Amino acid sequence: MINVAEKFQVTSGNLFKLENFKTDDPGTLKKKEALADLSDFQAELNEYQERLYAEDSRSLLIIFQAMDAAGKDGAIEHVMSGVNPQGCQVFSFKQPTSNDYEHDFLWRHYKALPERGRIGIHNRSHYEYVLVCKVHPEYNLSERIPGYHTGADFDARFWEDRYESIRQFEAHLHRNGTKIIKFFLHVSKDEQKERFLDRIEDKYKNWKFSAADIEERTYWKDYMKAYEAAIAATTTPDSPWYVIPADRKWFTRYAVGKIIVETLAGMEPAFPNLPDDQTKKLKTYKQKLENE
Repeated sequence: MINVAEKFQVTSGNLFKLENFKTDDPGTLKKKEALADLSDFQAELNEYQERLYAEDSRSLLIIFQAMDAAGKDGAIEHVMSGVNPQGCQVFSFKQPTSNDYEHDFLWRHYKALPERGRIGIHNRSHYEYVLVCKVHPEYNLSERIPGYHTGADFDARFWEDRYESIRQFEAHLHRNGTKIIKFFLHVSKDEQKERFLDRIEDKYKNWKFSAADIEERTYWKDYMKAYEAAIAATTTPDSPWYVIPADRKWFTRYAVGKIIVETLAGMEPAFPNLPDDQTKKLKTYKQKLENE
């Protein structure tokens, strides 16, 4: 059986090249086996989520980044379908609002962090500011950062500072009990094209299609460079990136589910133990109830 965490984790930013990660790489795994295992993962995930919630000390933040139509929504839906909503928080980030631009670029994401005991999912994230904003640097002008007046002003030093801010942000969260794992769903340009065509041809999927997605395809190479740079600069042992093949949805969901469960298992969340005096009182309460 393929070890997805080991195979798809980016362990060294210095050596990372996106071209070394395939968009279709299920190994010898068959779809039927993956779907059966995914069902087991969901049961395990529910157990670990309950333990994490009861422990009420740490949290897990799961970040999804991808090109359009790579399958983020489907992966979240299928993998997390068995989790108690009380212990899971999902945020899908769209274009920043005028109020967001009154603050630094991490502000709205800090507000959306999971509470202790919960699993948080960010569908797109603070990484948009070093991805889409790097492909379209003029977008950064809305932040009104002192000293930057045109898109050309955002030089290599600016992006290095952004990566450093992200690393510090994530290191701070880790030190304070939030484990972070980051998924880049790696879809090919050809597969994206087929999924866009499917959205156009299927009337029940028309609502998913956006003309802007076609325009963004013309920047494909720029996006791949931006992803490669961002992943290389921000993968760490405490907050790792996983580059998941996304051309086969069933495999994407299998890989994501397995990595999430293995991450939670490594955290070893546990139900809290009551102090001895409280345990003794439980016997008294039990007798009281039985004698009613």
